[in-house]
Amino acid sequence: MVGKIKARLSATLLILFASFLVSNIAVAKSDVEARNEVFAKDHANQYESWKATSEQDKLGGGLDEFPDMVILWAGYPFAKDYKKARGHFYAITDIRESLRTGAPVKDTDGPLPMACWSCKSPDVARLIDEGGEAAYFEGMWSKGGAQVVNPIGCGDCHDTASKEFAEGKPALYMSRPYTERALETIGKPFDKASRLDQQSMVCSNCHVEYYFDGKNKAVKFPWDKGMTVEKMEEYYDNIAFSDWVHQLSKAPMLKAQHPEYETWSQGIHGKNNVTCIDCHMPKVQNAEGKVYTDHKIGNPFDRFNETCASCHTQSKQELQDIVASRKEAVKELKKKTESQLVHAHFEAKAAWDAGATEEEMKPILTDIRHAQWRWDTLLLPMVFICMHLKWH
Repeated sequence: MVGKIKARLSATLLILFASFLVSNIAVAKSDVEARNEVFAKDHANQYESWKATSEQDKLGGGLDEFPDMVILWAGYPFAKDYKKARGHFYAITDIRESLRTGAPVKDTDGPLPMACWSCKSPDVARLIDEGGEAAYFEGMWSKGGAQVVNPIGCGDCHDTASKEFAEGKPALYMSRPYTERALETIGKPFDKASRLDQQSMVCSNCHVEYYFDGKNKAVKFPWDKGMTVEKMEEYYDNIAFSDWVHQLSKAPMLKAQHPEYETWSQGIHGKNNVTCIDCHMPKVQNAEGKVYTDHKIGNPFDRFNETCASCHTQSKQELQDIVASRKEAVKELKKKTESQLVHAHFEAKAAWDAGATEEEMKPILTDIRHAQWRWDTLLLPMVFICMHLKWH
């Protein structure tokens, strides 16, 4: 009897010990420091310039300025709310206040998956580091509300726990494992890339096209066949993926996210090894003459001498006029395209109402899907974000 009791106690202790180990693994502290203010003392110039992204405080016009987009995204959350982005400083505020989140009241509510935090905070890298990707992606967006609180910052791009960072080096790293896998898919492993390439690769953690894969809605990039608009479209078509079914036309639609890395890489700057950093985060001098990287990510014209003038011989005004002219041409093309797409959706609905069959509608809906994908991938970002492609 005593032997049996001892055996049971031993077994119980083993179970408790195993549970203790598992619980410790589950709540293991991450090396990712998500609080940006922690670096304010040792990296004052970088921190203060990052903090200055708070000056980019105006949310640009979206659906109110371009009401056709409400029809183009009918049945999808973007039809409720879409605006030009503000500075990185507002990343958390703006997603919390977006109508797309559906105002959840508990951590299992709302229309959006946990993946919708993925581009917003170094807390994402911390959570993945602590519990793994599968655990991070599980559940609804509301689940991350108490955990994802620090806006885009230091820990998104820099390995702040590394020896290199402690020595004052950039220590760039891939904070999102799914991005690292995507880069390997296109033959550009981050750890084998040049310092120059890495400067743009870190931006691809967020500034890319992606979709929600599987039941867990994990982030995946559609780069298996390549990064062009045609290759990404082919990838989506082959796996029969759609972001949603259009409320009017019933077309299986694709919603492009923010494919700046893809459009940059195919544009004249990307092909000439001009990185995101060269244009948006140039080297500047502080009052004491010390050179540092400006983290007030923004319009290259705001730092013309340190950015555009490094390569271009034209004056600032000449280049501004060229960009303004091309942007106006794109804006006009965007407007015409939207009008035609809106008509296509309504005409498809009229065809359904008149008794069209699925077989008859399939090629029409495919054309609508492909046309709107091109609009969303190429024209919309040019108006709302920046001119990354070369336009003639």
